Amino acid sequence: MPLPPRKGKPLELRVQRQILWVGSAAVPVRNVSWVEVFRLKPDWGKAGVYFLLLALVVFLVSARADPTNGYGAAAAPGVLTVLALAVVFAVLFRSRKPVLVVELNSGSRVVLTLPTMDELRAIAGQVVYAIDHPEFEFSAVLEQYNTTNNFGSVVNMNGGRGNTGIKL
Repeated sequence: MPLPPRKGKPLELRVQRQILWVGSAAVPVRNVSWVEVFRLKPDWGKAGVYFLLLALVVFLVSARADPTNGYGAAAAPGVLTVLALAVVFAVLFRSRKPVLVVELNSGSRVVLTLPTMDELRAIAGQVVYAIDHPEFEFSAVLEQYNTTNNFGSVVNMNGGRGNTGIKL
């Protein structure tokens, strides 16, 4: 059994003897119901929150701006607003990541990413090929795209009956 992934480290995805290994999580390949590669939509909520926070900072800085300095009170808000918009656009463009989603019969999903769509499409093709060909085995190194789970597993539970989550 492979070691569990550490945060920020690459993750191994492999098929071996009809078992799909995602890091240390193992799933029978026959339980894979859906495989897709696409680009995530921009995170407008996160960008909106950043913009509101930066707008608040711009307002506070402009309220305290000293009109006797060499730049004048009107120049500081304009420069800070442009910087705030640059940060918001950077968040939006950075959040458009190509992802590989492997959904299981239970409704659980594994979401992984690499820099290019072509690499992810090739890996998706290998996963699909392994479903119909029990002798096929492969291994690939990806990155985990999971910002909410701090317990080590890469499987996100969505829906289901009686799912109460993790109780510590």
